[in-house]
Amino acid sequence: MDGFAGLIEDILVGAGIPRDSVKHDYYATLPGYFRHEKEWDTAVVHDGELLAVVEYKSQASSFGNNLNNRAEEAIGNNTDLLQAYEDGVFAPSPQPFIGYLMLMADNEKSRTVPRVREPNFQVDDEFRDATYVDRMELLCLRMVRQRLVNGSAFVLSDEERGMDGECWEPNEELQFNRFARSLASYVEGHVGI
Repeated sequence: MDGFAGLIEDILVGAGIPRDSVKHDYYATLPGYFRHEKEWDTAVVHDGELLAVVEYKSQASSFGNNLNNRAEEAIGNNTDLLQAYEDGVFAPSPQPFIGYLMLMADNEKSRTVPRVREPNFQVDDEFRDATYVDRMELLCLRMVRQRLVNGSAFVLSDEERGMDGECWEPNEELQFNRFARSLASYVEGHVGI
């Protein structure tokens, strides 16, 4: 995911953010509300204000074991950051842009429709016949629509074409270009204010 992190950094710099204001990994560690800290993949800290955070995730195998973990991580991380903001942890920062980028393998296993377990209650119908790809797309879309993130990109690739940088985006609302434009526009609006 280093390629995406570098691309996002270049986009932020193009939007007027100084390169040294774009933090990664350890230097992107931020306090939370429900926990003491979280190391984000990218954080934009400019003039003492938190302007944006972005998480980059990928999944190429173990879909049955890891998809729920990815959902729990994303929902928990974003909820924690939003609550910390509401509690004034980042004051005087504006509400930060929260971004989520998922790169997922498009293969036979990710296109499997797993069995749903319903020992007590029925699952949401949208999950009933959904492949792992469908489920991840739904997570990204619902996080945007529920305003847990300001933007999300959902990108698919496979083992062969991915080595040449080829990828595809199944949902117009979750396209990388849309995500990048939204992020750049948001931070550009706060530079020099």
